[in-house]
Amino acid sequence: MSVSGPFIRRPVATTLVMVAILLFGVVGYRALPVSDLPNVDLPTLVVTATLPGASPDTMAASVATPLERQFTTIAGLTSMNSVNVVGGTQITLQFDLSRDIDAAAQDVQAAITLASPLLPPSLPNPPTYRKVNPADQPILFIALTSPTLPLYTLDEYGQTLLAQRISMVSGVAQVQVFGSQKYAVRVQVDPAALASRGIALDEVAQAIRSANVNLPTGTLYGRDQAFTIDTAGQLTRAELYRPLIVTYQGGRPVRLEELGQVIDGVEDDKTASWYGTADRFQRSLILAVQRQPGTNTVAVAEAVKALLPSLEAFLPPSVQVEFLFVRSQSVRESVVFV
Repeated sequence: MSVSGPFIRRPVATTLVMVAILLFGVVGYRALPVSDLPNVDLPTLVVTATLPGASPDTMAASVATPLERQFTTIAGLTSMNSVNVVGGTQITLQFDLSRDIDAAAQDVQAAITLASPLLPPSLPNPPTYRKVNPADQPILFIALTSPTLPLYTLDEYGQTLLAQRISMVSGVAQVQVFGSQKYAVRVQVDPAALASRGIALDEVAQAIRSANVNLPTGTLYGRDQAFTIDTAGQLTRAELYRPLIVTYQGGRPVRLEELGQVIDGVEDDKTASWYGTADRFQRSLILAVQRQPGTNTVAVAEAVKALLPSLEAFLPPSVQVEFLFVRSQSVRESVVFV
């Protein structure tokens, strides 16, 4: 009996089977994930902790070591690498392919909780983790520029509006901000002015901390009404710090403006990023979008690009948002021409 016999005797059924196979192939091809490289991403988590002013040796001994001891108890951990710098620690955890990244993240959070009593009490924030591979290149670079707004105002739009909202897109691991210029009041104390008045530097720091607090002040309860007491305890501009009283000498107050300069500035004035074209070259903020391991590059990039127009409606007209690099473009071109 010939294999092709039934198909020859039933041409209509044969045609329908071939059409069904063709349609199944078209649908399956369109559903295939598109990426520039095969999907071999290992589940990777990055744990970060900060302790301003601490040396790398201090970070390694007091922060990285207690965390690493807890991380070694997690099942499926294949490698662990820590990098300690001034004021910061980054621990990269890589798991076996059989581990689900969400389950591994829960184990990492539990390990951080167990290690918390062993960490320095002066740690400003508990250690945090992200589902991102630090060796993976960002899939999007977005430049934020403005010819009129100061950099710390531009940073506020980039950090709070764009970066946080883009981080909520499915498949985005994190959004790094290069050239961040967070607003801060900088106090430049004159050592000669301190020495002439016999004032120590820690007295100035203590006076600033005491004057800049944000604490609840209570409630006044009456017979028929209750009033919540609201006081402006935080100082947000340099002009509010200048008349601050540091101490009293001879019955006369010594104010902060007498001991040096108090200016509006940024937290880190040693980092910067620039954006240049054929007709302009100016300071900017660069947002680098990284995807989660195992997600599709093209899908994540297109989702971020589709979100940006709705976010630009909340930006001032002077703020310009431009793409520097989109990795999905090269992926699409390679698929079209291969």
